[in-house]
Amino acid sequence: MAKNILICDDAAFMRMMIKDILSKNGYNVAGEAENGAKAVEKYAELKPDLVLMDITMPEMDGIQALKKIKESDPSALVIMCSAMGQQAMVIESIQAGAKDFIVKPFQADRVIEAVKKVVG
Repeated sequence: MAKNILICDDAAFMRMMIKDILSKNGYNVAGEAENGAKAVEKYAELKPDLVLMDITMPEMDGIQALKKIKESDPSALVIMCSAMGQQAMVIESIQAGAKDFIVKPFQADRVIEAVKKVVG
């Protein structure tokens, strides 16, 4: 059965790019969120197998959203996405429970490698 994935990024073109990579590799995009607050809402509603979460977003950043999702579901699987040079945030997100992180700009094989590692 295809894994359901929630994509959270404030940039529509990034969501589209990730969606394209995932669909081509047999994953199902369960939903999209444009900020952390929406990501928390959508997670509760959709219960996806995995969340791909951007760190820098308006309203609520990815790390806050990650913490909220982990509070409501300690077994939640989240992969963080960040631009180069956000090492401190990456460390913070791993400590908050993220399973992996992908650096932007995305390379399709790296995205799939991370997803496979976390949800198979």
